[in-house]
Amino acid sequence: MFKRIHYNSPVILTFTFISFAVLLLDKSTGGFTNNLLFTNFRTSIKDPLQYVRLFSYILGHANWSHFSGNFLIILLVGPMVEEKYGSSSLMEMILVTAFLTGLINTIFFNAGLLGASGIVFMLILLSSFANVESGKVPLTLIIVTFVFLGKEILSGLLIKDNISQFAHIFGGLCGGIFGYLRHRGEL
Repeated sequence: MFKRIHYNSPVILTFTFISFAVLLLDKSTGGFTNNLLFTNFRTSIKDPLQYVRLFSYILGHANWSHFSGNFLIILLVGPMVEEKYGSSSLMEMILVTAFLTGLINTIFFNAGLLGASGIVFMLILLSSFANVESGKVPLTLIIVTFVFLGKEILSGLLIKDNISQFAHIFGGLCGGIFGYLRHRGEL
């Protein structure tokens, strides 16, 4: 029976399992590990962990609801994106998105950035490019972009919460740029 289970999406599945382990570790340490290793915020450039947190914040999540909200989408969309673009390319896109989002957050916002939401939105926009044909723009891409950007901009302006709409928007922009460049053969 277990011979039929296939590790079909190595980047997405490994990302999921590591993030789940980080969630369990954080709960067992009473939030210590998220604060130390998995939350991106502005600290001294002399702090070596600052450089780790530019990437590692995507592995940490505040609670089960935060984790499951992100990874239900990642597990639905991610395998298709990984199959379309390849594991190595997807890993590069995740790391670039994490790094740039973390860097911009550190320089301009100094909010405690935690979770894979930016990666979720990168995957959503990137998946919209999966069926782009030469000279044609899928209507689904246009609708997803407007609904996504509209929701995030309105949420950022009208709702005061602990959710980083910046990370969502920037992750989506990264996904759109990656999809566009891959379609043109430039990435």
